[in-house]
Amino acid sequence: MIRIVLFCSCAVLFFSCSKNEESQSCNAPSLTNRNVLLIIADDMGIDASPGYAIGAEKPSMPHLEALMTAGLTFENAWSYPICAPTRATILSGKYGVHTGVLNVEEAGTISPDEISIQQHIDDQTGNLYRHGLFGKWHLSPGEPNRPNEMGIDHFAGIIGGGLGDYSSWTFSENGVNTPSTEYFTTKITDEAIEWINDQNQPWFCWMAYTAPHTPFHLPPDNLHNQGALPEDQASIDANPLPYYMAMMESLDHEMGRLMDNIPQEEMANTCVIFIGDNGTTGQVIQAPYTSNDSKGSLRQGGVNVPFVISGSGVTRNGDRDENLVSSVDLFATIAELTGAGSGNIEDSQSIVPLLTNSTSIGREYNYTEVLNTSSPAQSGYAIRNKNYKLILRDNGSFRFYNLEEDPFEQNNLSAGIQSPEQQALFQELSTAADSLRE
Repeated sequence: MIRIVLFCSCAVLFFSCSKNEESQSCNAPSLTNRNVLLIIADDMGIDASPGYAIGAEKPSMPHLEALMTAGLTFENAWSYPICAPTRATILSGKYGVHTGVLNVEEAGTISPDEISIQQHIDDQTGNLYRHGLFGKWHLSPGEPNRPNEMGIDHFAGIIGGGLGDYSSWTFSENGVNTPSTEYFTTKITDEAIEWINDQNQPWFCWMAYTAPHTPFHLPPDNLHNQGALPEDQASIDANPLPYYMAMMESLDHEMGRLMDNIPQEEMANTCVIFIGDNGTTGQVIQAPYTSNDSKGSLRQGGVNVPFVISGSGVTRNGDRDENLVSSVDLFATIAELTGAGSGNIEDSQSIVPLLTNSTSIGREYNYTEVLNTSSPAQSGYAIRNKNYKLILRDNGSFRFYNLEEDPFEQNNLSAGIQSPEQQALFQELSTAADSLRE
């Protein structure tokens, strides 16, 4: 099991001294100079996550559950419906409408002119931090140097959006490509362990696992608890759910191994953030969601994702929070955790105040969007306030829900006569979306 070391304002937290450094003393740093470990699961919605009420079958993820026990779990976290736009919101602190990253195809490349969270931290802290990203980049197809060009000191993983085979793939390390036959989830964990343990200053490590993204398969036996499932494609196609569960269990095993290999004093000064990049894929999404509510959809099943923050800086241990929060908020949150500013930055709002106090951060709306040029009926934006949600699609159709009474979006209020109160709320959401998209 991983070591979850709770933050305590009266405790003295330490960095480890350099592994290769003999003469430099090891003084307690400012609490704003903590390490940050960001872990992203690929295609993992709340129906697939332990600790959330929906979904009949759950994977065994003891390390994620330990983070929940020791930290803060968010009920109303939104991502984008697909992965590249979500990653762009984290990297830039901007909605896709402001970066142009709105899908994984013709609008899936981030501009090198955007200021990344890594560059922002460097600018604000005088290059205090080292930055590593391990796993999936997916923001500049065919441009393997882009992560380094945007302030990431060390990149190791894949530039594209997925793998054809988890055990046969092209390993990209700082712009240099080589073939690899190592199991992807294990390989990038090994790379991150080596990198972290070689650092002599505060670090921000972004772990972008591809699991449990397709292709569904059975990971190595020591990484999961699903048993001896058949490995032929026909069996996987006939019942993909246990393979999907096994892949999530392999992610949990490896992120636990990563944290176990960070020296204890460094883990004591590390804030761990876990988030899904979008909802569960349609082949394995669970009731009450259907395949129409899954990854790619603006409905709740496509955008409501698991989100947990634990470790240094978090005193709300085992709490759950109902605030509206978004993947875009990670930019300002990580900036504040590293001493690189506080409050709002671009479209991002820091949620650091929630880590110690049960309060409201003042975010009135969650917003998300997706561009699907081949299907305007699947393209558009969604916005919600505390209780109501509006989906406006590019074909001109819209849907309007009372999420408080109808959390699984069964009753489209736009199909009938709305009360004056509902009409006012509809107009409020529409106006707010226009303002956010300016």
